Amino acid sequence: MKKMKKLPDAEFDIMKVVWANEPPITTSEIMKQLGNEKEWKIQTVVSLMLRLVERGYLRSEKHGKERTYYPLIDKDDYLKFETGNFMYQFHNNSFMNLVNTLYDDAALTDEDIDELLKWAKERRS
Repeated sequence: MKKMKKLPDAEFDIMKVVWANEPPITTSEIMKQLGNEKEWKIQTVVSLMLRLVERGYLRSEKHGKERTYYPLIDKDDYLKFETGNFMYQFHNNSFMNLVNTLYDDAALTDEDIDELLKWAKERRS
């Protein structure tokens, strides 16, 4: 794959299901795990899967009437990419800016801060 790009929410939802299952996965399996919950029609899922193939996130193989899909992008690699974009776009690549935002919004508890300090000390060792 050339350059990784941010996935639209619907395609990311598909990829989360793909990553959570042992490859290969089929559109019918995606429908069972996600499509019905989202009230998507099968054609919507097929279109999303084809877009993910075109973007280089999935590989597709045809077996008779059924098409199977394999992930080409690792979940952790995509999450690192998304996190990096988020940090750059919203926090000027500053971890402290992120922590301050969470703290100011009361999203961090004292336990979270203690755990963060413990994590930071372990990383320094």
